[in-house]
Amino acid sequence: MSRYDRYVLSQYLLFFGFFALILVAVFWINRAVSLFDWLIGDGQSVLAFLEISALSLPNLVRMVLPLAAFAATVWVTNRLNSESELTVLRATGSSPWQLARPAMAFGVLSAAMMSALSLFLLPASLAQMQLREAELSRSVSAKLLNAGNFLHPSAGITFFIGSIDPDGTLNNVFLTDQRDPSVEITYTSDRAYLVREDDMAHLILVDGLAQRKEAHNDRLSTTAFADFSYPLGDLSPARTMGARPLRNIPTLDLLRDRDEITQNEGHSAGAQAEELHLRFARAAVTFAVVMIGVSTLLLGGFSRFGIWKQVLVAFVLLILIEGMRGVVSEPVRDNAQMWPLIYLPAAIGVLISMIFLHLATRPQALSRLRPRRKQETAT
Repeated sequence: MSRYDRYVLSQYLLFFGFFALILVAVFWINRAVSLFDWLIGDGQSVLAFLEISALSLPNLVRMVLPLAAFAATVWVTNRLNSESELTVLRATGSSPWQLARPAMAFGVLSAAMMSALSLFLLPASLAQMQLREAELSRSVSAKLLNAGNFLHPSAGITFFIGSIDPDGTLNNVFLTDQRDPSVEITYTSDRAYLVREDDMAHLILVDGLAQRKEAHNDRLSTTAFADFSYPLGDLSPARTMGARPLRNIPTLDLLRDRDEITQNEGHSAGAQAEELHLRFARAAVTFAVVMIGVSTLLLGGFSRFGIWKQVLVAFVLLILIEGMRGVVSEPVRDNAQMWPLIYLPAAIGVLISMIFLHLATRPQALSRLRPRRKQETAT
């Protein structure tokens, strides 16, 4: 690569990192608010919040990476044009294809990052997140260890702890079970302990009273007990893992074990084909949006008013390419043999960029496509 190519490529990478950081931060803050409310509100630790947040980052980066690459391409190319650097290079005989070489290299690097993210990091992070969320849903002890507040860990359940001793003893415990409309059971005890046996947690109530009220006759019966074990699994049923979502299945499994996945997890061949080829197509789309950005801006020459028209055209093309990705997915889900349609948006994007670069090499042909201004005739 020439010195110019290395300089422009470094600018692309610099602003790509900047835009990616800003976009990821914006999306992460929006995601972190709901995570914080779910985890910390249920009594989980800050470490659990940080772990789930870290596992969600690959998906956030996957969403913003094409946008960040497109924004960096447009920003740097526009700056080079406004500072007349592209004009000088054109005057020295550099063709639009040569001017686009740094963007091509940047597009390849962006596509490689997207490939690593989409093919390996994203499925692994989503699978690990599913496991951690299932573990957290079973961790009812963290939800209940909140003294001084009335808690509702499940519909029809009200739980209250007066205080918690340093050794973990729960004092002045109140528990009401109203899940059965025909009967309401209330437990009170002076002391209680949380005990875990294998994967099951139990609440051991000591020196307490159980009150059972039947709705059909308003009969109230009470039973005093010295100790009583209440299974906490009833308060927060464990989340069943079930079939893995397609996004969580490793790419190698989608390549080798399609029939087994269909048989054991119920995912159709079309859905598997769509997910598999979509992972590869994301990299191609990333390269396409970079080339659309640079080729569209190279259509215009130097102007004191900027090249905002070219920027607008590039942005519209980006929206069209992203919109096409949703259109081509449905036929592939219905028929796995239609998988080449997944690559159609990327192919169209690259084709458009090639046409624009070809037009940029022919200023005479390009000038004929532009509307002519009306010139005043001398009287």
